[in-house]
Amino acid sequence: MKVGATEVLENYGERVSRLSIYEPFLKLRNKKERDNSGNIINLSSLGFITLLFFFENMIIRNKEVGANELAEFFHEINNGKIDLDIEGFRKLARKIIDVFRPPSGERNSKTFYNWETGEEETIYYSILKASKSDTKSNTQYYTLDEEGLELIFATKEYFSEFQLSISQLLLRKQLEKGEFVGALRQIDEMRLSVENLRDRMVKIKHDINRNIVSEEIQKRYGELIEDINIRLTRENEEFDELESFVKDTRDNMAYEVKDEKDKKAYELIIQIDRELDKVHSEHRKLLTESIVLKTTALEAAQESLYFMGLETFNFKQEITNRFISTPLPLISSQQLIKPFMFLEMNRSWSPTSVFERQRVESEKKIEKNHAFSQPVDEEMLDKFKEITRNNFKKIMEILLEILGNGNEITLDKVIEYIKLNQKDMLDERTFYDFWIILHQKSPILVDGGEEVHTGLLKDATELLVGKYKRLEVVELNNILEINNRFKIKNMIFKLEEL
Repeated sequence: MKVGATEVLENYGERVSRLSIYEPFLKLRNKKERDNSGNIINLSSLGFITLLFFFENMIIRNKEVGANELAEFFHEINNGKIDLDIEGFRKLARKIIDVFRPPSGERNSKTFYNWETGEEETIYYSILKASKSDTKSNTQYYTLDEEGLELIFATKEYFSEFQLSISQLLLRKQLEKGEFVGALRQIDEMRLSVENLRDRMVKIKHDINRNIVSEEIQKRYGELIEDINIRLTRENEEFDELESFVKDTRDNMAYEVKDEKDKKAYELIIQIDRELDKVHSEHRKLLTESIVLKTTALEAAQESLYFMGLETFNFKQEITNRFISTPLPLISSQQLIKPFMFLEMNRSWSPTSVFERQRVESEKKIEKNHAFSQPVDEEMLDKFKEITRNNFKKIMEILLEILGNGNEITLDKVIEYIKLNQKDMLDERTFYDFWIILHQKSPILVDGGEEVHTGLLKDATELLVGKYKRLEVVELNNILEINNRFKIKNMIFKLEEL
């Protein structure tokens, strides 16, 4: 039986990208660095120690680690193996970090010939990434990036995709054995796995919006998101079982605390319960985000494909010109325009419509007026305006009476006064129209001449002439519920004296 080329070369590019993350170790091995005694320094081993150093700091949530901290760690574990002082280790740490993360800030890259696609391809990977910086001391701190974590996880002989599931299994075994200190450490590793998965999902979301240009690519991303969703669902179920197991263990230990050892173990199980709940909460958010990503992001990508097709499809050239300029048989013409025609519509009466709700109309015949509405009589309109101006004047008089020697008052205080003295005024729309129009016209310059004292507020503003030079009404945030009919926003009424 002959082996097929398709099977051998399947996912060749992905496999090369996984191998490429080990290339920084090859670069470190090829560097011929010597210590003060002339001995060659094994940089590849120090490079691996560097990754472990940053990984352990991620577990304890220490984000302030950079070249200086790494150099001090090298100096601490050296024990005379390498003949370098602290300054020499600082230069060494800087060189190792520069290999994992180039000084330019660009990601590491590898160009290779993809035997599966028959094209030259370039892949990018990042082992270390910038974490935070101290501008005062001009210090840059680092943390492991996605591929850096994958390298660390690979040393435990399993892939990063299953890191969380395996950590859950290890945590259960540690809890069953009563190894609570190790269990806390395992939870910290699980938290890092969740953070790594979140970064990966963000990257996938961006890739969906940027890279989907065909249905084949959309299908591939859809399968990827489906796999992530299934795995997150399974991990969430395991989290539920773990939390239930931890709570049962905690409740059982609460009745068995006898000495200091039992007390310390009980405190550890409480801390495990608290930390596990935090990790589970973050994991639940990821599960929700994966469901949203599955539904919204892929739908948006599908719509972008649709509109991309609309933009590239020229209706006039592809359909109209061909239909008009080229003589086509009747059947061919029908087939050409059929996708753009409506479905057949048949108007009919259904017997079931007799069971629908019926309109009940009055037996009395209402005479319908087919004439146009007549405009309001000018005399009636003038009379209405005069009444409104008088009403506004009365409201202004009440306002001035309440103010006395003051210069400002809020609407709620005015309403309290009116409720005690002229309650019926609050049932009339005129009162609220006064405040709305006053707010619209605000600010009003009282001594602005005849142009200011016009309209419905004419008589009201004339009361202020000679005493005040400016009126302003400012809206406040709260809403006043006056009665069953009226609500109005609170306002503040201000007067500025001459």
